[in-house]
Amino acid sequence: MGPGYGFGGCAGGCRVFRLDRYVGGAVLNAILMVLLILVGLDAVAAFIDESDSISQSYSFLDVCWYVLQTLPGRVYEFIPFAALVGCLIGLGQLASTSELVVMRSAGVSIGRLVWVVMKPTLVVAAAGVLIGEIVAPRFEQLAQSGRAIAQNPGQGVAGRYGIWQREANTFLHFNALEADGVVYGVTLLQFDNAQRLVSALGARSAVYQGDHWRLETVNKTDFTSWETRRSSLDSLRWDTNITPQLLTMEVVSPDKLPLADLYRYSRYLMQQGLNADDFELAMWRKILQPLAIAGLVLVAISFIFGPLRDGTMGLRIFAGVIVGIAFRTSQDLLGPASLVFGFSPLYAALVPILLCLLIGAALLSRAR
Repeated sequence: MGPGYGFGGCAGGCRVFRLDRYVGGAVLNAILMVLLILVGLDAVAAFIDESDSISQSYSFLDVCWYVLQTLPGRVYEFIPFAALVGCLIGLGQLASTSELVVMRSAGVSIGRLVWVVMKPTLVVAAAGVLIGEIVAPRFEQLAQSGRAIAQNPGQGVAGRYGIWQREANTFLHFNALEADGVVYGVTLLQFDNAQRLVSALGARSAVYQGDHWRLETVNKTDFTSWETRRSSLDSLRWDTNITPQLLTMEVVSPDKLPLADLYRYSRYLMQQGLNADDFELAMWRKILQPLAIAGLVLVAISFIFGPLRDGTMGLRIFAGVIVGIAFRTSQDLLGPASLVFGFSPLYAALVPILLCLLIGAALLSRAR
């Protein structure tokens, strides 16, 4: 195999291509294998958890359909971790058979191997961006809406998966939201400037009409200092700036929303005087995810050429799991810390990535 890695002339270019394809293919196959295992295990765990909610309206098939629809979001979530562990496994196999030693003996530099490994991971990162921006948000909305509709009968505010929202002095709750702009189990609580309850309205459903909502089967109670008045209506017009798109962003967790929606909704929350740091943090994490993948892969490469050069496959996988957990834990700690201490969510998303890049670069510099 050694002569096959030489360089020079046209034949050298072909050998470079074969090197890229061989090493990149080994790494890519390992990443996809790890991703399949992680997503499969997470889906099984989600199915077991959802099975506790099976009822007459939320059947076994509904649970299966819900878990199936959430698969794109799970794929997006596990891509960085799969890139880290997959890189350790793919390069580890080459190191175990001394193929990396042969490549280095043939004149292939560590920098060259780093780029060869980075190329398939960049492909995975690009695929992750497409899934996170296009596929996952749509299917996540369908999954959450379908589950909420099945779980909630549409009365009152006791729905398990309902949505709370606020607009000025009005607090709103919706039991379930359909993708076509229909909501079920609507409750509107209106307060005055002294935080006294002025009116409470409940509606069986509401349909978006383009510039307003039409509430159906309405029961309204008005409160005054002397009395309460209760009225019932078949339908009622409700003028508000809240749209189905805004409600969708409450149904789907911030890390599953596309960047455009995260930016738009964070601006809306600020206009309403509400805290938007969660959505800004999710936005920066999505923007920086390709860089996060590159940082984790760089750490994996540095481990293979450094402390784990002669380690077993089990040790490499264990090291990858520990690094992945440490990376995720640092993200989970810095995110809430940015909310408590008031520093920018950008720093909370960027610091773990910079640490990975610095650690990987430092270990690789020792391996030269």
